[in-house]
Amino acid sequence: MRRSALAAVAAIGSVSLLLAGCSKADDNENNDGTKSAGANAATKDVVNASTQKGGTVTYEYSDVPDSFDPGNTYYAYMYNFSRLYARPLMTFKPAAGDKGNELVPDLAASAGVPSDGGKTWTYKLRSGLKYQDGTAITSKDVKYAVERSNFARDVLSLGPNYFQQFLEGGDKYKGPYKDKSAEGLSSIETPDDTTVVFKLNRAFQEFDYLVATPQTAPVPQAKDTGVDYVKNIVSSGSYKFESYEEGKQVTLVRNENWDASTDPLRKQYPDKIVVKLKVNAETIDQDVLAGNAIDLGGTGVQAATQAKVVNSADLKANTDNTYGGRLVYMAINTKLAPFDNVACRKAVEYAIDKVSVQTAEGGPIRGDIATTVLPPDIPGYEKSDIYASAGNKGDVAKAKEQLTACGKTSITTNISARSDRPAEIDAATAIINSLKAAGINASLKQYPSGKYFTDNAGVPEFDKKNNIGLMMMQWGSDWPSGYGFLQQILHGDAIGASGNTNLSQFDNADVNTTLEKAIGTEDKATRDAMYTEVDKKTMEEAALVPLTYFKVLLYRPAGFTNLVSTAAFSGQYDYLNIGTTKK
Repeated sequence: MRRSALAAVAAIGSVSLLLAGCSKADDNENNDGTKSAGANAATKDVVNASTQKGGTVTYEYSDVPDSFDPGNTYYAYMYNFSRLYARPLMTFKPAAGDKGNELVPDLAASAGVPSDGGKTWTYKLRSGLKYQDGTAITSKDVKYAVERSNFARDVLSLGPNYFQQFLEGGDKYKGPYKDKSAEGLSSIETPDDTTVVFKLNRAFQEFDYLVATPQTAPVPQAKDTGVDYVKNIVSSGSYKFESYEEGKQVTLVRNENWDASTDPLRKQYPDKIVVKLKVNAETIDQDVLAGNAIDLGGTGVQAATQAKVVNSADLKANTDNTYGGRLVYMAINTKLAPFDNVACRKAVEYAIDKVSVQTAEGGPIRGDIATTVLPPDIPGYEKSDIYASAGNKGDVAKAKEQLTACGKTSITTNISARSDRPAEIDAATAIINSLKAAGINASLKQYPSGKYFTDNAGVPEFDKKNNIGLMMMQWGSDWPSGYGFLQQILHGDAIGASGNTNLSQFDNADVNTTLEKAIGTEDKATRDAMYTEVDKKTMEEAALVPLTYFKVLLYRPAGFTNLVSTAAFSGQYDYLNIGTTKK
C-alpha cells in the first residue's frame, strides 16, 4: 500500500530454495511444545485460532514508522496496525490470502451507496460509536479526518492524496488549518450525525476501497493538534494509547469505551500491545524465532535467518512464503537530466542484470524477476518484457546503443536506498555494478526509511539538488486493482513537494488520461484492459525498472494466536486480532 515501499530484508544469494506447501515437518513441534501448522499454513487459514484473552503482544521494528497518525501514514504495516485504534469507514476482512481482500464495513454500517453514475457516494455510520473518552463519533469527525489528511499537505504530507484529486473543489480548498469556516469542504456533506456524503468531480467506481484507508478514521477537530496529534491520538478502535515515546516505544491498552456490539471485526484479545522501535533487524529475527515478538514491518526474515529456516525442516514448517501484490523496482527521475531523455532511461533498462538483483534480495524465494509494472496478482497484469536480455542478465550492447542515442558516452548520477534495509542496499549495489559496465556511473546514497519520503527521495527539490537520478523503491497496491496499484506512483497529480510517491515524477498525458477514464468505467474487464495499457506505456517510456515481484518470507512466532497472512496487507499477518498464550 502505500508508500508501502516495504523493502525486502537482506538475504544470502545462494539461498534459493522454494518452500513447499506442506512437508513432513508439519508434524514437528514449535519451541513452546505445540504442533506446527506447517509451511504456508497462515496463507490458507488462521493458525492457532483462539479466543483466549490477556497478556501482552509485542511488535518490534527496525526503524520508526512514518507516523502513527492515521491521517499521516502511507506504509502498509501502519495501514494494518492503525486499525487497532483508528476505524475507517470500510476495511478488509481478517482472512487468509486472497480472501483477505474482501471489503467489509467498519465504522460504516454497510458499503457505500453510489449515485449519479458513481460520482456521489453515501455512507451511514453504525449507531452507538464512541471515542475512548466516551464522546460520540459523528459524521463530521469523518469529514474532518479527510480534510486534514488530504488538504493540509504543508502539515500532513505523508498519506496519499486521492480525496484531494477526486472531491469537487478539492483543487481550491486549503484545508482545515487555513480555512476557519464552519462549513469546510462543501463536497463532503454531513446532513446528520450518522450520514456522510462524498461528491466527486468524476466517477470513481472503486470508492469503497478508497474509504478503507485510515484517512477516513474519525478525528475530533477540537482535539487535533496538526503534526503533533500523533502524540495524543484519540482512539475510535478497540485499543488506545497508554504511552507514546517518540522513536522508542508505543504502548496500547484496552479502550474501555469500545463497544463490541458496534464492531463485529475486533475481538480485543490481549490486555496490552507494545511496539518497540529502532530494534536491530537481526535482534528482531531472534525474538521472532524465540516467540517473543512479531516483526511490525512484515517484510520477513533477514539473511542469516533465511538460510537457517529454509534449511531446517522444523523451522521451515513455521514459515509463510507468499506474494502480496508488491513490486520491487528502481524509479528513474524523468525530470533530472540526462534522464529527461527517454533514450538515457532505456539505457538503464537494458543495463541491469536482474538476476544479480534477485540474488541480492535472497533468491527466487523472495521474488520472481519482474518485467512489468503490475505484479501477476494484480488485475491488469499481462506478461511482457520489452527490454528482454539473455537470462535476464542485462544487455550491455543495447544499453550503450541507447546511451549513444541520447547523446552520451557516459552518465554520472546517484542512487538512493534506505539505510536500515540491508537487501535494498545490496540490490542497489548490484545495480551499480551492472550500470558501470554500460558507462553509467552511480554512487549510493543512503537515507533512513522513516524520512525517505518526507526528507529525501520523496522530495523532488532534494533529488535535483543531490543529483539523485535513480531511487530504490518497493510498492504494494493500495487496494487490489490496477488503479490501486498504479495511480500514486504514475499519475502526474500524485507528484508532491514532499511525501511524494511518484518518485519518477512521471507525468505522461496518455497515462493520466487512461487512469482517469478507467476509474470511471463501470465494466471491470474494460477497466483492467486500461490498466494493462498504462503498464505498457510506462515501460515504453522507461519511467521505472521492474526488478522483482516481491514475495514475503515470514516466520510464525510460537505463542501468538490468530495468525493469518493476508493479501490485503502485502502478505503480512493481519494485526487486528492477534493474541497471545502467554500471561
